[in-house]
Amino acid sequence: MTRDEEKILKVAKEVVVKFIEIGRVSPTQFDSVFQSVFRTIKSSVSLDESE
Repeated sequence: MTRDEEKILKVAKEVVVKFIEIGRVSPTQFDSVFQSVFRTIKSSVSLDESE
């Protein structure tokens, strides 16, 4: 796992935890929501790197 992937994992976790804290996501949905958030952040970072 690269350093960038580790950073993306941390950011994605923070986003999902925040969603849980404010009641937008149930803790039982963590897995599916986390995967979606991770993919979105990763694709955004990949787009930024190509510029």
